[in-house]
Amino acid sequence: MKLLNKHIHWLIFVLAAVILAKQVLILHHLFGFSWVIAVDDAICNAVVLSGSVWTIVLLIKAYPTKVTLYTYAMIIALILGLSSVFAEYKLLQWWQKSDVTATGYIDWLRNTLPVRFIITWIFYSWIATNTALRKNITALNSRFQQHSDAAALLKEAELFKLRQQLQPHFLYNSLNSISALVMISPDKAQEMIGKLSEFLRGSVKRESEDNILIIDELTYIESYLAIESVRFGDRLSVNFDKQFDPKAIIPPFLFQPILENAIKFGLYGKTGKVDIDIKIFSDGPVTVITVTNPYDPTVQPPRGTGFGLKSIGRRLYLLYARADLLETMMEENYFKTILKIPQHHV
Repeated sequence: MKLLNKHIHWLIFVLAAVILAKQVLILHHLFGFSWVIAVDDAICNAVVLSGSVWTIVLLIKAYPTKVTLYTYAMIIALILGLSSVFAEYKLLQWWQKSDVTATGYIDWLRNTLPVRFIITWIFYSWIATNTALRKNITALNSRFQQHSDAAALLKEAELFKLRQQLQPHFLYNSLNSISALVMISPDKAQEMIGKLSEFLRGSVKRESEDNILIIDELTYIESYLAIESVRFGDRLSVNFDKQFDPKAIIPPFLFQPILENAIKFGLYGKTGKVDIDIKIFSDGPVTVITVTNPYDPTVQPPRGTGFGLKSIGRRLYLLYARADLLETMMEENYFKTILKIPQHHV
């Protein structure tokens, strides 16, 4: 960009030199004025134009009035157009007053003032409106960037809040189980504390990650299931069917709440063994995770169930701007949760 701006500046200088030379040639060859008069006219015109353009840019950038920016730009172009043509006429008249051969030139200069004003005003209007347009674009870009930054910060804050809400949700249940096991089975309580410590240590390591490999997430899930197996013993059986791309990724803390929800639904109100089936497979640019658990619609679900799914749906929308990545359905006496994770690397 800097190199491009440098080339543009050189191009402006070259164009200005070409226009100046062309003006000298026109005055000399077309109107028959001497080289000295032609050069003086061109130089005076260039100096006045340069000063006026610089003034226009400064005044537009300052913009101290309450009228619209483009109206202000046109007013400045009109005032400076009149002022610069008058100043140029007086300057050239004073410059050429000692030259007796310049009498015809002064008369010609006076007669061409309306034409000079129209050309000058059109040029100044273009400069003024272009400067005003650039100022508006810069202001809009700045405002858009501020809104984008604010929206990004708000999104990040909400994602962080959702992630922080999910962990205590599981932690409270684990601590309640440990509290119950302390009295009836101290050994299991100690084992569960060790597994919980290992699980939370893994959570801290993944806190700063936006995405992790599903393979690594499954290692984390195994730690979670180890804790749940202490809580529920042989009553809980989780079966995996893994047919996914090893490079597939997933946002952290997304899979575990779904599994926790399935365990709650599946085990609540039941005394026998419960099977929870998990299938992970690749479907084109999407990795699909389905979690199926038994469900008895006649039994009142445990209080608070479903919080994790709502949070996951909101997180998915914030991350991918899609509302179709989380589905739930009932099939006879089974409840199925379907999670879809877009894979950007595919």
